[in-house]
Amino acid sequence: MIFKNQILSIFSVLLIITLFSCSKTYTQQGLNVKTSKIINVGVYNGNGASPICVLETMEALKIDRGINPREISAFDIMNGDLDKMDAIVFPGGSGSKEFNSLGQMAAEKVREFGMKKDKGIVGICAGGYLLSTTPTYANLKILGVPHTRKYYDRGRGLIGFSLTGEGKKIFYELNNVDSIFVQYYDGPMFENTNGLNILAKINTDIATHKGYPHNFTQDKPAFFTKKYGQGKVFVSVGHPEATAGLRWIVPRMVRWVTNNKLVSYSTDLIRPELNDKDILFYSDTKKLESKLFWQLSDKNPKTVINAIKELHKLRSRPSIRWSIGLLRHKDSDVRLTAARYLFDSEYTAAIPDLRAAVKSERNEMLKNELQAILTKMEGYVK
Repeated sequence: MIFKNQILSIFSVLLIITLFSCSKTYTQQGLNVKTSKIINVGVYNGNGASPICVLETMEALKIDRGINPREISAFDIMNGDLDKMDAIVFPGGSGSKEFNSLGQMAAEKVREFGMKKDKGIVGICAGGYLLSTTPTYANLKILGVPHTRKYYDRGRGLIGFSLTGEGKKIFYELNNVDSIFVQYYDGPMFENTNGLNILAKINTDIATHKGYPHNFTQDKPAFFTKKYGQGKVFVSVGHPEATAGLRWIVPRMVRWVTNNKLVSYSTDLIRPELNDKDILFYSDTKKLESKLFWQLSDKNPKTVINAIKELHKLRSRPSIRWSIGLLRHKDSDVRLTAARYLFDSEYTAAIPDLRAAVKSERNEMLKNELQAILTKMEGYVK
């Protein structure tokens, strides 16, 4: 049954949609006024690039109506497809494996591309490893500085960072926020920052494994840029594409490296206030996450709903994807809770599943609320 508070929420979501029509128009107008150029961006999808990171990077780029993203492979690069691109993004995964799948000749083409005027390279997490110049590590040697190999797998979770003066110029929407929190998963640490333009520094002490030294990660770069020939490079050690409220940072990085105008995005997507503390996944946190995962298939719908909510509190990255299948749960309250979780997480990759959920829903009131959520989500990428 749909409870009274759920009925009230229907009107809340419908109200949000009404408000959204204004913000969407503002964003679209901003793009039309500030630029008429479509920015073509390739997201590397070769071996070593995490399929999830590729997907989430593509979804984040779709926020910007002026960006045309597509996946690009090593054989696409060898076939000359970089000539059609303004930027290439190397997503999370494994930097050394991404280099291995590129091969030496495609790697050389990437370096040549990145040095051209108005061209750019963006590295996210593993992409930062790939762009570094680290002895004994397969990389593109573009940054000119090595990442720290010792204790490189420091953990995952939400970490805090603060912007520098230069960072506030690029991410001007965050000027008045002291500490911002982004998803992190074993991203690179750089001690030698010679030649790097630091935009943000890490605040969190990241050391989730027993025996790992503390007080090492603070003040290390969280975001930085570098000139490369006549081109530009932009690196994020964390995962803004996987962080609700910060996904717009990814198209912003692309606009900066390609010398395009830094346009405004919908305020519905700029929500640094969603996360207000760091959450690191120590062994006990991982055990709790695993326990909650198994509760998602519990026979009691209330247990399932509670598990979704607790996973959300943990800001568990994989739990968002785990919740997609719950749109097809037999209990209507579970379906609604899962849809709300996907909405709160801005997980636009679930739009096809939400469409199917709306189409198959027989409860008219729930169908209306699911449609409201779907409409809002579709607006993020249209």
